[in-house]
Amino acid sequence: MFGVTILGNNSAVPAHDRHPTAQAVTISGEVLLLDCGEGTQLQIKNYHVKRSRITRIFISHLHGDHYFGLIGLISSMALINRTAPLHLYGPAPLKTLIDLQLSVSDSILPYELIFHPLEGAAVLEQNAKYRIETFPVEHKIPCFGFLIRENHAPRKVNPELARQYEVPQAYFEKLRWGADYQAKDGRFIKNELLTVPGRKNSSYAYCADTLFTDSFLPFIEKVDVLYHESTYLDDFEQQAKMRFHSTARQAAMIAEKAAVGRLLLGHFSSKFKGIAPFEAEARAVFPYTDLSQEGVTYLV
Repeated sequence: MFGVTILGNNSAVPAHDRHPTAQAVTISGEVLLLDCGEGTQLQIKNYHVKRSRITRIFISHLHGDHYFGLIGLISSMALINRTAPLHLYGPAPLKTLIDLQLSVSDSILPYELIFHPLEGAAVLEQNAKYRIETFPVEHKIPCFGFLIRENHAPRKVNPELARQYEVPQAYFEKLRWGADYQAKDGRFIKNELLTVPGRKNSSYAYCADTLFTDSFLPFIEKVDVLYHESTYLDDFEQQAKMRFHSTARQAAMIAEKAAVGRLLLGHFSSKFKGIAPFEAEARAVFPYTDLSQEGVTYLV
C-alpha cells in the first residue's frame, strides 16, 4: 500500500479539534513521517500508526508547529527500546537542537539516529522500494518540500517466453529494467519480446509552508497526489502573502498548472472554525480537490 494518513492538518495553534502538521506515509511496509508538530505521538496512537515501522522522519522547516513533537517521539522510541536505526532529515540547525535536548536530559538513545541536513534540491534516498527527493519552497525561513515516488522496475518478465529463449532467471532483474538479452548463439533478443509493461509508479508531493509561487513546479508536475498548504481563504490573500503562506484558490492554481491527479489541502489557520469553504474555493479552480482530514488515509 502507498497511502498518506493525516495526523495533523492545522497551522500554528491547535484549535477546533485540529492539530499541527504531521503526516504518515506508508509505502512498501515502511512509514515515513512528514513533519512532527505538537501532539503527533498521540495522533500516531489514535490512528494506529505503528511506531516500529517509522524508518525516516522529514522535517520541512524549523517553525514549531512542524517539529515541536519530534524530541518527544525520539525519546519515546528510546523508552520502548527501539534498536533499528532512524533516519532524520531536516535543516542543518535541527541537529544542534536535538543534540542539546538529549544532552541536558542526559539521554542516550539505544538506536542510531542518523541525521541528514537539507540544503537544496537533492535526491535523499533511492532504493528498490522508493525514491525520495527534496526541493526548496518559499517561506520566511528555509523550508523544503518532499517528493516520494515508487521505484518499481518498469517492465514485468513473461516467464514462459523467458524459458523459451533460455534466459537464465539470474538475468530477470536486468530484463525488468529494460535490458535486451544476448542468447548463447549471439542473437540479441529485444526486451519487448520477453517482458510486458509493469505497474505504474505512483507519486506523492508534499509542499510545506510556502508563498504562492510556481518556482518548484518542475518537481511536482503530474504527480498522482499533491499536498499543498492552504492556510487562508482568498479573502485573506494579502495576509497570506505577508506571512509567506497560500490560499486554497492559489493551491488549486498550482495543482492545475502542474497537471496533478489530485490535490489535498491542509495547514488551515485557526482563524477558521469550519474548513468546508476551503474545499469549495479550491474546487472552483481544480475540481479534483479534497480537504486533508485527520485520521483519514488517502491512497496514492
